[in-house]
Amino acid sequence: MNKLLSLLVVATLSFFTHASDYQEGKHYVKIQELPVDSPEVREYFSFYCGHCYNFEFMAKSIEKNLPENVKFVKNHVDFLGGASKKMQQTLTRALITAQKMGIEKSLIAAIFKYIHVHRAVFTSVKDVRNVFIFNGADGEKFDQLINSDEVVKAAEAMKSNQDILANSGDLKSVPSIVVNGMYMIHTHDLDKSNIEEDFNNLVKYLLTLK
Repeated sequence: MNKLLSLLVVATLSFFTHASDYQEGKHYVKIQELPVDSPEVREYFSFYCGHCYNFEFMAKSIEKNLPENVKFVKNHVDFLGGASKKMQQTLTRALITAQKMGIEKSLIAAIFKYIHVHRAVFTSVKDVRNVFIFNGADGEKFDQLINSDEVVKAAEAMKSNQDILANSGDLKSVPSIVVNGMYMIHTHDLDKSNIEEDFNNLVKYLLTLK
């Protein structure tokens, strides 16, 4: 057996060994099912959430390790206390605008930094626009997109997903990871000494469930 094949066998055996340890009700729960068009892992988060800011390393790791046919989706929410609901909804549209402009990752990092590093406060769409421009975005393109029908519609879809899970009692805090619109991860009993690997193995396991 050549070295590459040996490594693949070890990795496969390791995954199934870990998978047998994951239990419903302990490591994950089945939630109010949401319609999904294709396999996905969705992160419910808020730019105003310090835990979400600190979770970014894990979100990036999950996305990097997903199978090619599985998409990673960030779903911004608007229910955090202490922040203007209007600005939370504006930042939802800002996220989608950044996606449409092809600069999602850099703008996510910039918005998080604006709030949690610089301790600055968004008070208007103009403030958000300035962050986009400061990070190299086209201001006119931002103006065209931020209140466009396509962005508003996408923001409404995010809000709908959020509300369904909040109303069912499944979504109580962020960040929360949902796999295929059916399974929400619980992190309490994951291996804290190797949280990144354990989290990714759990995601891969949940992607195999029906």
